[in-house]
Amino acid sequence: MLADSHCHLNYKGLAEDQQAVLERARARGVTAMLNIATRESEWDDVLATAERESDVWATVGIHPHEADKHAHIDTAKLVARAQHPRVVGIGESGLDYFYDHSDRERQQVSFRAHIAAARETQLPIVVHTRDAEEDTASILREEMGKGAYPCVIHCFTASGAFADIALDLGCYISISGIVTFKNAKDLQETAARLPLDRLLIETDAPFLAPVPHRGKTGEPAFVADTARFLADLRGERLEDLTEATAHNFHSLFAKTRS
Repeated sequence: MLADSHCHLNYKGLAEDQQAVLERARARGVTAMLNIATRESEWDDVLATAERESDVWATVGIHPHEADKHAHIDTAKLVARAQHPRVVGIGESGLDYFYDHSDRERQQVSFRAHIAAARETQLPIVVHTRDAEEDTASILREEMGKGAYPCVIHCFTASGAFADIALDLGCYISISGIVTFKNAKDLQETAARLPLDRLLIETDAPFLAPVPHRGKTGEPAFVADTARFLADLRGERLEDLTEATAHNFHSLFAKTRS
């Protein structure tokens, strides 16, 4: 059992041959895939794939890059769309100060609206954070003080100190194919010590294909390669790691069990 906790099946590179992409994933033991939305215009397509495929689920949300263009997306709109049985998470949302494609204050407002939706629905918020550790941690902590909500830090590349903050707040941490890159020593050190009961694995496909596929279009099948690398890194049996991370996926995204 393998769960790809974060992929974009409707993005260019995967959408053109989506059925074959899904079959290759299943052939490698992937039994669950979470198809992530990043802008409102994607919501229907992402959801349509989840309606059609029993091992694919969907999120609704606005990526921080898109925050400026989606000021009309508030907590109420997210909560309303999240009532669909195949929508199991909120996001991805968060802060990206590396590219600054949207105003930082607008990103923060959007992030808080998504957290409020996660709190109201008790569906996990899928958090994107890049070069914004301090503000991300501050908002997560402050919002947690208003009432608990489930959370996963997706495609984790932040510091070990941020990982500890996220874990203290009850968040899960999802590791992508970046962990297999030779220059990812800091990430490898953090990934090696994360508690197994809070660990998820993802591809972020079509991006970030792991070694030995680096440079290719990423796809959910490659989560198997990241799992194997992580098991070796952590000194765990591959079977134990894959079983645990799949269990964690269905525990966090509890709606996938209904």
